[in-house]
Amino acid sequence: MSALRSEGPGFAPQVEPWTLPGVHQTQGTYHERVEVDAPPSEIQFLRAKGNNHSSSVEVAEGRLSQGQNGEHGSDLPPPAAAQLCFENLNGSCVKISYSPGPRLILYTVFSFGSWLAVFGNLLVMISILHFKQLHSPTNLLMASLACADFLVGVTVMPFSAVRSVEGCWYFGESYCKFHSCFDGAFCYASIFHLCFISLDRYIAVSDPLLYPTRFTISVSVMCIAFSWLLSIIYSFTLISTGVNEVGLEELVNALTCVGSCQVAVNQSWVLVNFLLFFIPSLVMIVVYSKIFLIAKQQARKMESMSNKTVGSSDSYKDRVARRERKAARTLGIAVIAFLVSWLPYFIDSIIDAFLGFITPTYIFEILLWIVYYNSAMNPLIYALFYPWFQKALKLIITGQVLRENSSTMNLFSE
Repeated sequence: MSALRSEGPGFAPQVEPWTLPGVHQTQGTYHERVEVDAPPSEIQFLRAKGNNHSSSVEVAEGRLSQGQNGEHGSDLPPPAAAQLCFENLNGSCVKISYSPGPRLILYTVFSFGSWLAVFGNLLVMISILHFKQLHSPTNLLMASLACADFLVGVTVMPFSAVRSVEGCWYFGESYCKFHSCFDGAFCYASIFHLCFISLDRYIAVSDPLLYPTRFTISVSVMCIAFSWLLSIIYSFTLISTGVNEVGLEELVNALTCVGSCQVAVNQSWVLVNFLLFFIPSLVMIVVYSKIFLIAKQQARKMESMSNKTVGSSDSYKDRVARRERKAARTLGIAVIAFLVSWLPYFIDSIIDAFLGFITPTYIFEILLWIVYYNSAMNPLIYALFYPWFQKALKLIITGQVLRENSSTMNLFSE
């Protein structure tokens, strides 16, 4: 069985079921009729997401029947008028029809997510890159993670919003492929960044005094380079070579209409995509479990020593350990938010690929936009739990960041 969904982070196009099991299927688009010679197992999972193929088929079949039997000679009632993505082009996809109220609500929700992802992550990048006090290995990883989420807000979310609301792709076939590549590349870049951040936090919490010599700026830069290069090479190679569509060529051709943006992925590559998410996620879960066990042990040790007199070096070690535990807890919240956002989508991709796309379209859209909204979550988490980000945010908004020597300002309360 093959996988087909509307292009999203998991690269799987989707269409709505409109088949009769065991019957030779006929499918087409506006002014077009295509015979799909495929077993029911490959046909019955077809779902109209974004492009509304089932509606275009009804229109096409109705008009073809009228053309064969004469304009007034058909026994079938004329089909209801349907809006097309491109009114003057044959084979156009059918637009999704929303009343003005829901349409406005959807655009508002999607636009707010895009705006938050762009400007929230931009503030994170400016804060970390401008203030010298924040030039640490962990913060450089966070700035690079913010860059990935920022690019999702710029290159992916606005175009996906139009596709989700209109059911049409108006941005050209070339950008459809780039959109798919960006979507996958930035997704995996975020996963790898979070994985490296979890390893960084583990070293910092387990041995805070030796941490500066073990996880240096150069190590952080190497982790960033690895995250970006692997993500970009994998995503662009997968889409540009077309290996993801091997075995799906006839099915993709049968479902293609003008105004669609579909990237098909067969079962093998759906599984690879899932493993690229699952393995780093498993590493993060194991590492953060160890971090919180260490933090609990350190808290008990500090409590037992609270009534004893300790030297200045011990006091310094306790302060460092406390700060690192707090940073680990905040970043742990970011990791949990990431997993909660992404895990349902990837589980759904696996289930659909192997069970015949049983997920309703509206459920898939909800899962997809939860994934997109994750790109806007990290700045909110930092604003709630990081005092240094709150102070940096205030300095940026009030314009004090433009003053001379503002980069040397103290952002920590200690």
